[in-house]
Amino acid sequence: MGQFVLLMLVLLGALVTVPLGDRLGLPSPVLMTLYGLVLALLPFVPNVDIDPELVLPLLLPPLLYAAASRTSWRQFAANWRPIFLLAVALVFVTMLAVGWVAYAMVPGLSLAAAFALGALVAPPDPVAATAVAGSLGLPRRMVSLLEGEGLFNDVTAIVLYHVAIAAALTGSFSWPRALGDLVLSAVVAAAVGLGLGWVAAKLDALLGEVTLQIGLSVVVPYASYVLADVLHGSGVLAVLTTAFYLRDKLSDADNSAGRFAGTAFWKVIDTLVTGVAFGLIGLELHTVLGTVTGQVGQVLIWSGVIVLVVVGVRLLWLLPSATLAEKLHRMRGDDSETPTSWRETLVMWWAGMRGVASVALALAIPLEVAQRNILVFIAFAVILVTLVVQGLTLPWMVRRLGVKADTEAERAFERKVARQAAGAAKARLRELVDTEQVPDDMVEILSRRLGDLGIRLSPELADEERREAFGQRIERFKQMRRISDDMMSAARQAVLDARREPGADPAVISRVLRSLDARNLS
Repeated sequence: MGQFVLLMLVLLGALVTVPLGDRLGLPSPVLMTLYGLVLALLPFVPNVDIDPELVLPLLLPPLLYAAASRTSWRQFAANWRPIFLLAVALVFVTMLAVGWVAYAMVPGLSLAAAFALGALVAPPDPVAATAVAGSLGLPRRMVSLLEGEGLFNDVTAIVLYHVAIAAALTGSFSWPRALGDLVLSAVVAAAVGLGLGWVAAKLDALLGEVTLQIGLSVVVPYASYVLADVLHGSGVLAVLTTAFYLRDKLSDADNSAGRFAGTAFWKVIDTLVTGVAFGLIGLELHTVLGTVTGQVGQVLIWSGVIVLVVVGVRLLWLLPSATLAEKLHRMRGDDSETPTSWRETLVMWWAGMRGVASVALALAIPLEVAQRNILVFIAFAVILVTLVVQGLTLPWMVRRLGVKADTEAERAFERKVARQAAGAAKARLRELVDTEQVPDDMVEILSRRLGDLGIRLSPELADEERREAFGQRIERFKQMRRISDDMMSAARQAVLDARREPGADPAVISRVLRSLDARNLS
């Protein structure tokens, strides 16, 4: 079996595990990791042949861009305190704890190399957090906090990792230099992200066509990541900055086709790249297991201790941090979205799974670092245990603890937004009636549609009688739409049949078919 066939199997698994996970009630990233494990154990499956330095640049930019595009900068700005405690402070504390324990246990391991291990296993994975937490019906504030932690902690962890690796290779270390590198990395990344975002916004307006705009959205995250990396900035933070900037600047209210096409495209990209990322974790086990032959038992004990340290430090940090953040929330009355109970704090703790960033950093440890094989094995043990064990049991924990979204608050916000939308449409109708000669019968029709718009956006805005009348109109519309769809299907089939006729011009057939498709979507 070649590398290309293996890639096709992984991509197929990325698609199949999504509906399978829905049926089993399990997160698809966890199933993809198990799928990769099964493939890795098959004797005819080759080792993955990919340069470790390419893993992060290839996989992270589209995943981070897609995740950041689903949220907003305002959300992160409102939650900067708890995100700082998780994404910066907790990563730093985890690195120190893991580093000292590993240094004390593993013979021949330098302190700098031990801290490199701590840095690479410290950050919970942004893809795992988003994919797993987002599918469990958790409160929106928790999902936002997990997304914020997952998106920003890689910035801290990657900088600390590079500093530790440099110290392991050179034998020298400086805390002021490490802090300076962290600040410089953030500043460069922010500048690159904003600059590239501004250029991308101008290009987007110039391109105009939806397909070209979507193509640009694929190039931009990679360009942002690579440019920041070349300038010694954080590629992760640069991608996030670019995504936030473009989300605000490219909000064209009338670009419905672009939003539909872009959303569909990025769902496909997100599914496939996420599948490859977590499939790679399982597949790499085939290589990692062969690196510690002869001392598997001892290394497994060390790995188990490090797993306990990683999981335990998160719990010991979250409990007082959540309490402190909640007290500040009540005292200052700010809008930060913190866990509001010990149940939510436990879910936050158990959702701290490691993933593709840790894999890439583990594989990128230089060969010159002493005890490299043991470091890679321990890192993969942490990744697999947190992903598989925590990922498989997280849905059960959420159900047992009774943590779920505040549906009443969501419905209230939905009603508020629906009123705003309907009110804006009503005000615009009045303006047009005042400035144009609009027939009375047309005003009546548009007013009725306006009433239907509010009910369609939020049925709770109308009383029982209006909802019933609206429901009847919807049923008639569905019947008419079904009949219309059958008619258009017959028309399209006739055009496709005409393609088989002798002398049929394919260009004309395609043009007529596009017209029928556009008519069907209107």
